[in-house]
This record gives sequence, C-alpha cells and structure tokens, in this order.
Amino acid sequence: MSARRVAWLLAAVLVLELAAVTTGVWVAGSDAQAVVESYTLTNTAFGLTFGSCGFVIAYFRPKNPIGWLFLAGAIGHLTSAWMAPWGAYGVEAGWPEVALKLLATIFALAWPMGIGLAFPLALLLFPDGKPPSPRWRWVVYAFVLAGLLFVTWLGTEPGELVPGATSYLVLPFYDSLTWLWSVATVVGLPQALLVIVSLIVRYRRGDEMVRRQLLWFLLAVILAFAMNAQRFVSGDGPILLLLGFGLIPAAVAIAIVRHQLFDIRLVVSRTVTYLLLTAAVVAGYIGLVAMLDNAVRQQIGLGSSILATIVIAVVFNPVRVRLQGVVDRLFYGDRGDPVRAISRVGQRLLETDGADQTLTLDAVREALRLPYAELAADGQAIASSGVKTDRVHAVPLRLGDETLGELVVGLRTGEDRLSAADAHVLELMAVPLTMAVRSAALAAEVQDSRERIVAGREEERRRLRRDLHDGLGPTLTGVAYKLDAARNMLTTEPERTEQLLRELRATTTGAIDDIRRVVYGLRPPSLDELGLAGALRQQAGRLSSRSDGSPLAVLVKAPAEMPELPAAVEVAAYRIAVEALTNVARHSSATEAVVELTVADGALHVEVADDHRSQAPWRPGVGLSAMVERATEVGGTCTAGPSPSGGRVLASLPI
Repeated sequence: MSARRVAWLLAAVLVLELAAVTTGVWVAGSDAQAVVESYTLTNTAFGLTFGSCGFVIAYFRPKNPIGWLFLAGAIGHLTSAWMAPWGAYGVEAGWPEVALKLLATIFALAWPMGIGLAFPLALLLFPDGKPPSPRWRWVVYAFVLAGLLFVTWLGTEPGELVPGATSYLVLPFYDSLTWLWSVATVVGLPQALLVIVSLIVRYRRGDEMVRRQLLWFLLAVILAFAMNAQRFVSGDGPILLLLGFGLIPAAVAIAIVRHQLFDIRLVVSRTVTYLLLTAAVVAGYIGLVAMLDNAVRQQIGLGSSILATIVIAVVFNPVRVRLQGVVDRLFYGDRGDPVRAISRVGQRLLETDGADQTLTLDAVREALRLPYAELAADGQAIASSGVKTDRVHAVPLRLGDETLGELVVGLRTGEDRLSAADAHVLELMAVPLTMAVRSAALAAEVQDSRERIVAGREEERRRLRRDLHDGLGPTLTGVAYKLDAARNMLTTEPERTEQLLRELRATTTGAIDDIRRVVYGLRPPSLDELGLAGALRQQAGRLSSRSDGSPLAVLVKAPAEMPELPAAVEVAAYRIAVEALTNVARHSSATEAVVELTVADGALHVEVADDHRSQAPWRPGVGLSAMVERATEVGGTCTAGPSPSGGRVLASLPI
C-alpha cells in the first residue's frame, strides 16, 4: 500500500472518530459547559488540527515522519475525546463493567500517547524529520523512553477514569513507584529545553529555507503562549485558550509544505515587537499602580491609575521605537544602521584584502539577512554567496561614468521588491564593492602582464638558445676541426695550412658578427658606449644615404644633460626612434627628419618628424605595431600618422 493511501486511511479513521465524538455528546446529553470542562472540546480540536496538518504533511511529504507522528497523536486525542461522553453514557445506560473498564483503559492510554510521545518527538525532528546531527540520536531515543514513561505513568494510575470503572492496566504496586512517577512529572522541562536547543542549532547551521521554516514555528509558539500567558502565570484560566496551541501544527505544516507563503520575517518581527510591548505596558501599568497607589491617592489626591496611564502614554512610543529596532535587527540585520552595515563589509574587505569576494558577499548577506548576493561583471558572475532566489534586485557598481559591474541580491521570500531602506544600504555598500571589483580587475591585469612578461622572457631565451645553437655552435665546431687539420698539416703542407688559417679568420669574423647581432638584439651596445642621444646620432648617420641614392638629412635634438633613464625606457626609446627613421628612409620621399628628445612631467618624450606631406592615413603594419607595443610595455603611449607639416611619431615613456 502506498504512503498516500495510508494517509487517506488514517484520515478516514479521524473522520470516524469525529463522528463518534459528535454522536457521544448527543447521546450523553452533554451541555456546552460539560463538553468544555471534560476537555472533550480541546481534545477534539487538538485531534482535528494535528490530524489535518499531519495528513497534509504525510500526503505531500510522505518521507517526513512528522506527518505520521501528528496523525498518530491526533488519533490518540480524538480517541480520548469520544471515550469521555460514551463512558458517561455507558454508566447511565448500565453497560457491563467489562465494557466500562475497556473504555477506561483506552482513555488512559490514548491522549498521553499524543502529548507525551508523538508530539514532542515531532517537534524534536522538525523540520526535515531528522535529528540536527548524528550525535542527537541518543536524544531521540531519550524522547521515546520519556514518552513511554509518561504513558505508563498516566495509563497505570489508579482512579476511576470512567465513573465506576478503572483501567485494566492499573498497577497494584503503583504507589511504590513514586520516585519513577516524579521523574515522569519533571521530564517535560528538559524535553522542552532540548527542543529549543535543537531549533537554535538548526537555525544557526541552516540555510535560508530552514530558517524560514523555523520562523513559522516560532510565530505559532509565540502566539500560542501569548494566548495562554494568564494560565501560566495564575495556574488557571479559560480552558478554551488551550485551542491556541492548534496554531503550532498549522505552522509546522506550512513550514514543511509552503514555507514561501509570504515574508514570515516581517510577521514575526511585528508580532514579537507588539507582544513584548504589550507585556511591558501591562507590567509597567501594574508596577506603577502598586508603587503610586498610596502616595498619589493620599498626598496628591489623584487616582494612581490616572497617573500610571499618563506615564505609560509618555514612554510608550520611545519604548516601541527602541524595541522595534532591536527586533528588526534580529530579522533584517543592520538596514536601520547603514554605518554599521558598511563597516561590517569594509572589515571583511580588510580581512581578506579584497582577494576572497565570496566572504565579502557573506558579510553583505549577514548585514541585511538576505538569502543571496552576487557580484557580476560583463554579464558573468564573479562571486556569489547563498542560494539564488527567483526575485532579485541589481545595484550597478559605477566608478565615475564607467559601470564596472553590478551587485545582485535575492529578495526575501514574500517580498515583491526591495524596500527603500534595503536599497539605500545597498547603494552605500556599492561604493567599497566597486573599489573591490576594480582592484580585482587591476590585479587580474597585473597577473596577465606578469604572465606575458614571463612568456616573453622565455621566448627570448628560446631565441637566444636557437641562435647560439644553430649559428655559433656549428661555426665554432668547424673552427675547432680546421684548427686540428691545420696543426696536422703545419709541417707537411704549409700552403694548405695557410689556406685553412685564412678560412678560419673568415669564419671567426662571421662568428664575431653573429655574437654582435645577438648582443645587439638584447641591448644595442651603442647605448652603453654613447648614450641614447649619441646612439641615435650614430644611427642617423647610417640612414643619411638611402639605397636609391636620394639624400636624407637627419637631425637629433637632445638636452645637454640627459637624466639617468631606466634601461627598459632607454631601449624602448631607441627602438621606437630607429624604427621611425627606418620607415622615413624606406617609405617616404622626405628630405629631412628630426628626432627630438625631451624630458617633462616625469616622462621621456620622443618625437620623430619629417617633411613628407601626405594626407593619406598610415596603414598600421609590423613597424607601427612594434612601436606601440614597446611604448605600452613600459607604461607609455605612442601615436603615429600624418600632420600638416609632414609625418610624425610621438612616444611618451614614463621614467
């Protein structure tokens, strides 16, 4: 048989028992007062509320034992409910003692099974039907033992539960177990404390969904105990107030099946605030009346209740505001104190140095009690925290006129839009988060630059190795072989030896040229020998005559005393200027070119201008791209193109 069919079967049992209650009250002729005072009404109400809610849970969440425990307890309460009127009727109708004793036995066992075993165990397992952790298994076993002890205590107690009839289970030595029944009497307190502890543990460890489920239960408990506050204080009171505890199974069912019904945080917040405020007003009123009774009435002549009312009216609103702030902080975090919220996020940024943005988003969620937070840029999530909800709100992260990304937060369950207070705090939080996103982007750029530097260095090493291995290596090996041959033929073939020596000289000269080429590729030697200006003048002299014989006058202007330049800047300036002059010599009809070096505003400025006037834009090629890349590598800029007076290349290299 499927779980849902079993749930329907138990629901049918509840309906039959309800019919038995109604019929029993009718045939027994019980009036309304008798129905209430015999707890028939409250037992019936408990049976219906726990039973209907248990059926909903068992039907929609059959693997959760809470629904089945509620159904079992409900059957017990309804059984007790119909036993009472039928027992009274059986006495009046003269039923045999066997039947009356059977009714008394069932009545003695039925309701303790629910209130002592099924319901406490269900609350301990709320909301997922499992203990908070494997370590709590012994607590579950203890609850079962405590429940069985409670049932034994009440089920075996001497006394006529039905007039003229006692239970079959009455123990003849019941009075000798007084110590055991004392344990059963006080066991409810540690059970309640353990349930509270388990709920606290679940709330602290749980995600947003679990916390909302627990808030539903908390709301029902608050309302139920508030309704019965007078009974708890005075020890008696209207029995019908016990019906308030029917809110608990309803809240449990909603929490398990439909916890997203609406914003339970707001409901609990307002409920707690006004219940505490009401209690404070009542307590203050009673205290003031008691304290001022004699003094006011005898010395001033005013009624103490009038003065107490005035005092309470004066302090009511400040107390309400302060109390509402405390409760709102519990459920909505620091949205009422933006400085505190931003400080929390800023502290997390300092602790992580902006590296772990997930921890920062955790602080955002904790500050406003939000279910989800995410940092996004270019449509991609950078980091996230929590469980994403269907409804979200995005706050743009702007730096000047540039939008770097957005902070996306999930709305609390039951909220259609973000409140103005939350939006205000998030906008303030966006400032440090924007800087964090910017810092992360800069860090990524730095890391990318480092990787490119390492890659470039390794490529340069590979080029050097290839040049040395493929060029100088074979050349020097050939020199060694020819030296051996010349030594062997030195006395026997002097003419051949002389020829080999001439070849060796030519080969060695070529090797020297190769070495110079390699060294020049690393850093032009002329920079160390002549300085930047001198090296450029030397290169200008080489370019003063084109291959086609047309003249090109190159003038290098530089300060008399150049500051000491970083090696990278010096090489970049030299390469850019030489490349620009080479382009002038190869691709233009200019007759004059000027290279001007200036140092200003913390940068070296290199300008190469010629007198070739052309309005056609320059096509970017390998040479122009190389100049731009060399300037960018040292953090500078380079522009090139035609000007009214001729071609112009301008590079600015920070020093």
